[in-house]
Amino acid sequence: MKRLFVFLSLLIFLFAGCQPATPAPTETPQTVKVRFPVGYIPNVQFAPLYVAMEKGYYQQEGIELDIDYSFETDAVALVGANELQFATVSGEQVLLGRGQGLPIVYVLTWYQKYPVGVAALKEKNIHQPSDLRGKRIGLPGLFGASYIGLIALLQAGGLKESDVTLDSIGFTQVETLIAGREDAVVVYVANEPNQLNAKGYPVDVLLTADYLPLVSNGIITNEKTIRENPDLVRRMVRATWRGIADAAANPDAAFEISKKYVENLAQADQAVQKQVLSSSIELWGVEKKGKSDPQSWKNMHDILLEMNLLKQPLDVSQAYTNEFLPEE
Repeated sequence: MKRLFVFLSLLIFLFAGCQPATPAPTETPQTVKVRFPVGYIPNVQFAPLYVAMEKGYYQQEGIELDIDYSFETDAVALVGANELQFATVSGEQVLLGRGQGLPIVYVLTWYQKYPVGVAALKEKNIHQPSDLRGKRIGLPGLFGASYIGLIALLQAGGLKESDVTLDSIGFTQVETLIAGREDAVVVYVANEPNQLNAKGYPVDVLLTADYLPLVSNGIITNEKTIRENPDLVRRMVRATWRGIADAAANPDAAFEISKKYVENLAQADQAVQKQVLSSSIELWGVEKKGKSDPQSWKNMHDILLEMNLLKQPLDVSQAYTNEFLPEE
């Protein structure tokens, strides 16, 4: 009987050894090419994307990222039509797109603070929004985040658009302010103020976010992608967030990586460009880990209605989701 027990045990051992091993999970999903519009030229402000590309974060998620810098790309329309799956846009574009019936959804907040403000030379003594009354203000044009950010500041100062003179100056804020052609200019607060200070023109800056929190730049996708390929959304968000967190934690390393992706960055004024990156990191608000703030969405919705840019109220809760953020 003992011999039989040993024989059966040996058979069981041999049988177990012949069982096929459980296949190891694939390290990376099948690679998907993602064209990713960012709406601006190559710039150190996009350091998180460069870091994520350089360190293989997208590759690890099975994503081959192609950054699209074309100004003319209508990212909202293309994502809404599912011709593209992702883009980075500002919150007002999301609500305006949904107001036109485009099923776009904001899935990751990159900038927690709206990066628009008004800059004026210190000699102008513009220290609060109400000081803008009667002033000439230059801005890229009566459109987009710059225009909305300015209107929010005017409202914070109890002013209307008719209380100031607005001039469309394109993207010549630095030159215009130095030449004294305007009392103030609408700026991207991490960029032009640092350039002006470096040139010896110290400025005071009114930051829209200090007066009214609004939804800024983040990643959008569409309802079809969320419904049919939620894993891709999660992977895209995860890789991008790793890049944001890495760049914020190691700005010097992120700056060096950016030199490989931004032409002439190595020849530019290093101190100024490093300050641009540092100022940008302050706007990202990494401690909030990419979460959308419902109040900021409500504020954006309300100001778009007041400006008559949005014709009808929307269900704002459908415009964004936090479900794809990396687990804490």
